[in-house]
Amino acid sequence: MIDITVLELQSVTNALKESILMDIEDVRKANHESLVTRNAEKLTFMDSLSELKQKLNNELSDEYQKGNDISVYKTSIDELEIKLRELYDLNGQLASIVLPVKEMYKEIIDEITEQNGGSLVEVMA
Repeated sequence: MIDITVLELQSVTNALKESILMDIEDVRKANHESLVTRNAEKLTFMDSLSELKQKLNNELSDEYQKGNDISVYKTSIDELEIKLRELYDLNGQLASIVLPVKEMYKEIIDEITEQNGGSLVEVMA
C-alpha cells in the first residue's frame, strides 16, 4: 500500500511540475488564457497532493504501530522528497516571474487612479 501511495504522489508531483513548466512558458509568451484554464487543474493536483500526503502518513503510522520496519520505504520516500523540493523550486521560479509583472500592473493602475482623481476610469459628462 505504501509503495502505491508513494507512486501516486510522484505521479501527481510530476503532473504539477509539468503544469508549472507550461505556466512559465505561457507567462513568457503572455498566453493568459492557458494560464487561467490550467489553474483549476493545478488546484486539483494540490488537493490530491495534500490528501495523498495524509494517506501516506497514516499508512506509515499504521505499519509502525504494527511493529513493521518502515525503513524499507526510506529510499522511495527520499526520492519523493527530492521531487517535491524540485516542485517547490520550480514554483519559486514561476513566482519570481509573475510577481514583478503583478507589481508593474499595480503601479500602472495606481498611477492612472491618481491622475484621475482617485478613479481608475475618468468619465466625461
